[in-house]
Amino acid sequence: MFTSINDYVNRCGSFSPEEILIFNELLKHRLVKKKQLLLREGEICDFEAYIVKGCLRTYYIDENGSEVTLQFSVEDWWVSDIGSFHERKPSLLYIEAMEESELLTLNPSRKEELLAKVPQFERVFRLMIQRHLSALEHRLIRTMAQTAEERYLDFMEQYPKIALRVHQHYIAAYLGMTPEFLSKVRRRLANRKD
Repeated sequence: MFTSINDYVNRCGSFSPEEILIFNELLKHRLVKKKQLLLREGEICDFEAYIVKGCLRTYYIDENGSEVTLQFSVEDWWVSDIGSFHERKPSLLYIEAMEESELLTLNPSRKEELLAKVPQFERVFRLMIQRHLSALEHRLIRTMAQTAEERYLDFMEQYPKIALRVHQHYIAAYLGMTPEFLSKVRRRLANRKD
């Protein structure tokens, strides 16, 4: 159960077997059913979750009542509402399991205990946040600077496995378009290949 997360942290730093054991003992194993919400708008996020198996979606509901997908998270990724988790403020987000998922989670007190016992884990979480911020910056730039076709092709190139695991209307919500418009984009691209 801990193999993939231990590989993840060891890519970020060098830890002794004793330090890894402390980390593993503080993690909580959680099985999540498909369509289960881990977080709702207005709740305070009490977890940082590493995905051992599964696919999750982070989204918000806009002023028109439409779901806007911010990210998909799959195996070997982390998911949380970082602002709500660290600042203890109500979330604006929802986090939903797109398929049955297996997670390893840390709550705020267990994370603080880990950092007190093994301060080198600060580096792991700093790198995780840096990667997350970098991905968000790239997503923002792509959303603002690319055409619909370019956004779709970029998504398919970057996340080919995710496209096979989630429904098209979720991909459309991620790309900032309606499912109908995404269908038109896909048809136009298919016609160009013919």
